[in-house]
Amino acid sequence: MSKLVWRKASRSTAEGDNCVEVAGSPNTVAVRDSKDPDGPRLIISTSDFQHFTNILKNL
Repeated sequence: MSKLVWRKASRSTAEGDNCVEVAGSPNTVAVRDSKDPDGPRLIISTSDFQHFTNILKNL
């Protein structure tokens, strides 16, 4: 987990409000609060993350 490369969400504002960052590996995606990089992380499978983002896109 220490070698993950984190990316900030493309819709993040310059002020940094409500931003998340994601980092991927071959089988999982990690999600964290960009304001708390040492805080908790949500780790989910790549397929579950893709399913989740597809649902969000269709809202």
